[in-house]
Amino acid sequence: MNVRHNRREFLKSAAVAGAGLIVLADSRTARSYQANEKVNVALIGVGGRGTWFVGTIPAMENVVAVCDVDRKQIEGALQQWDRDAKRYADSEHAWERSRAAEYRRLVENPPKIFGDFRKMLDEMDRGLDAVVVATPDHSHAVIAAGAIRAGKHVFCEKPLTRTVHESRALRELARRYKVATQMGNQGMASGEFRRTVELIWAGMLGPIKEAHIWNSGGGSGPHEPPEEEQPVPEGFDWDLWLGPAKRRPYHRDWIRRHLWREFGTAQLGNWASHTAALAFKSLKLDALWHDPAAPRIRVQAEVSEICRTNFPKWEIIRYDLPARGDMPPVRLNWYSGGGAVQEIFPKVQEVMGPPAAPGDTDKRHFSTFAGSLLVGEEGYVYGTGHSATTVLLPEEKFAGVEDPPQVLPRQGGPEQEWFKACRGGTPGLSNFDYSGPQMEFLMLGHVATQFEGPLDYDPSAMKIADNAEADALLRCEYREGWSL
Repeated sequence: MNVRHNRREFLKSAAVAGAGLIVLADSRTARSYQANEKVNVALIGVGGRGTWFVGTIPAMENVVAVCDVDRKQIEGALQQWDRDAKRYADSEHAWERSRAAEYRRLVENPPKIFGDFRKMLDEMDRGLDAVVVATPDHSHAVIAAGAIRAGKHVFCEKPLTRTVHESRALRELARRYKVATQMGNQGMASGEFRRTVELIWAGMLGPIKEAHIWNSGGGSGPHEPPEEEQPVPEGFDWDLWLGPAKRRPYHRDWIRRHLWREFGTAQLGNWASHTAALAFKSLKLDALWHDPAAPRIRVQAEVSEICRTNFPKWEIIRYDLPARGDMPPVRLNWYSGGGAVQEIFPKVQEVMGPPAAPGDTDKRHFSTFAGSLLVGEEGYVYGTGHSATTVLLPEEKFAGVEDPPQVLPRQGGPEQEWFKACRGGTPGLSNFDYSGPQMEFLMLGHVATQFEGPLDYDPSAMKIADNAEADALLRCEYREGWSL
């Protein structure tokens, strides 16, 4: 359903020149760009995390459409542009004045407005080049898949997907349609992250056989689904919000998506997308997904309680991963919730000293909220919650260490890196060929928390051996009209 803003005219879709088209697998097209020509972008989901893109994308490219199932969120985006246009209009900084001009343009000539992304893709067609997806977790995959099939470049906020199968599907679609993709885990874009990965690849820490990732936030534990029905808020399309999930009466508790496995991914998806990135990239774990002969991955979880509808109050997930090229087998441990993180903190404190006090932002003092510790034979590396900053330990040993050969590009933030890829440049570091395997890895952990004992996962076949019930949870059912 198209949600229209009743006080403003819509922009007409820009005609796309016929020259320089790239033919995709289904004959849909994504255009090439002339020098200084902006990419036409749609923002899908403009509340919550989506407000970040409402503020940043107009300063980079041309926002031609906004899509959200809640009219209040769309009104909020327009108000945000109006407010910031006034705020920056007389700034002493030229870049802020330029941004204000873009906001003012969007206020005076609003982009096309939609409630249903499917209708937006059909109507915008070749007047749209790329989409940014910042909706609730359960709709990420179906929206990203629809955009890719329409030949659009896709930036999808973390967590990329909710299930193992969705991660695999998006990776395969992105390969088939040859579009530029990126998952929004911002820490991977930092120069410090990339330098640390290069140091590890250069052998600075020696072989790494152990890694620890933690987040003090846990799940709700068992929670009964709401049975009563509440009035749907005005301007909110409940059916579109449900998207691929089965129909049910509206209740505001369903909107608390990280409470339910059906809608959210809890801290393992919401935060490990950031915090596990340092280990996943530097230890070349994604190589296991690109090797048809890769051995199985073993994963086993300890939890406060097994609950199939919600997430446990605390969890410890241990992944045992085979060798990758010259890298030895490694055990990666994930700790989430108060009952879990206390197991790893003594080890971190032994390496780093006491944790950071409230308000202490010194990265040399570890955060009890979120972080990672990679244990090498020659030293350690501590990563902060977003993996954007790191510390090599012991500090005196690595003080003044020379930079290794640079093999990873430095291309600015994740959005800038993606837009360069949209124009035919180097793929973003968190493109779906990388972030797809990372999310498979993380979402496999959610399956493990629902069973006692180890599970053996074949990353090539996307299959759990010897446990049909667990294997079935790698996938989920979709409502008619919402499939991948």
